Amino acid sequence: MKKFLDEGKLLLIAVPVLVWTLLPIYHLFVLSISNQESMLAGKLWPDQPTLQNFQIVFAQQHYYLHNFWRQMFNSFFIAVATGLITLFVATFAAFAIARLKVRGGRTMMNLALATYLIPAAFLAIPMYKAMGSYGLLNTQASLILAMVALASPYAIWVLKQASDKLPKELDEAAVMDGATSIQLFRLVYLPLMKPSMVVIGIYALLLAWNEYLYAFLLLSSEKAVPLAVGLGLFLSADDAPWNLLMAAGLLYAIPPAVIYYLFRKNMVGGLTSGAVKS
Repeated sequence: MKKFLDEGKLLLIAVPVLVWTLLPIYHLFVLSISNQESMLAGKLWPDQPTLQNFQIVFAQQHYYLHNFWRQMFNSFFIAVATGLITLFVATFAAFAIARLKVRGGRTMMNLALATYLIPAAFLAIPMYKAMGSYGLLNTQASLILAMVALASPYAIWVLKQASDKLPKELDEAAVMDGATSIQLFRLVYLPLMKPSMVVIGIYALLLAWNEYLYAFLLLSSEKAVPLAVGLGLFLSADDAPWNLLMAAGLLYAIPPAVIYYLFRKNMVGGLTSGAVKS
């Protein structure tokens, strides 16, 4: 009886939260299949649902959508590059701090984490000036480097914490067998850290995928910006076709959902890997 009551209380909380979470997605979908008249009617379901909005988006038949697929590719490229570079930097840094005990490594990590005390929006202008000094403005490299700089401190901290949970006896056994630091990293560290590395890679990828402010500041060419900035152009018009914006936004939201679905088991394993007792 008590278990039944506990499950009932859980449902009372879970169902409203689920509805509240899915409601914006539902309205996004409804507007994406509505024509102009149905969209302005404010109904819970359009009288004449249509896929014409998606056809227009796919064919890039609207002024604001002329570079839709180019900008979608830009989003993929920037997000994947950010994820891979952040993962590369964080993995080596965490290994050096946690396993090789590099002098001053923990201090540097803590100082890097302290940068999160400053809102990312406040760092946008200094980042803009820094990229301008190196001649990187209006290049995708500037946005990738900015995203790596924002993601790396947290990524290093997470991997370092996960690395601390690995048994030190594995390192000692490998060293006794004559393993070098590179072999220790490749044969012992990397296989055990894969779940946590997947989590960090996806975290950095999604951070770059959803970024708008830095992309808007650092990139100015419509052919270079990611889709998040491209869709923002709709907001500059007084009579913006919101149904087309919703259709494009729904397509833009699909890749992160697919990535999460494909790697959900790895993400759960990475989040729980710190529970291993050393």
